[in-house]
Amino acid sequence: MKQPESFTLLNGCFTAQDAKEVLMSVFQAKIHFHQMQNFSSQERFGREDVMALKRIPELKKNLQGILEVIAQAAATNMKLNVTSEVNIEFTRTDQ
Repeated sequence: MKQPESFTLLNGCFTAQDAKEVLMSVFQAKIHFHQMQNFSSQERFGREDVMALKRIPELKKNLQGILEVIAQAAATNMKLNVTSEVNIEFTRTDQ
């Protein structure tokens, strides 16, 4: 079995506006992905994708929290250090 792998997605100091653009783009892409997963499930199987529908509001809530932090940074003329790592590991398909 392969060992887990880690990849850096974000690692930098951003102005409030740049942080907003980058993070909104990432979160909106994930929200769109789950919306399309749900649409595909409805079209192919006639039922909603429960996991996708669960994940969409979680992502929207997280994005709202991020936007609040960014607004605080903008209001105080501060920059934001943003880091994000993607961790990937193999799992068996029967689990």
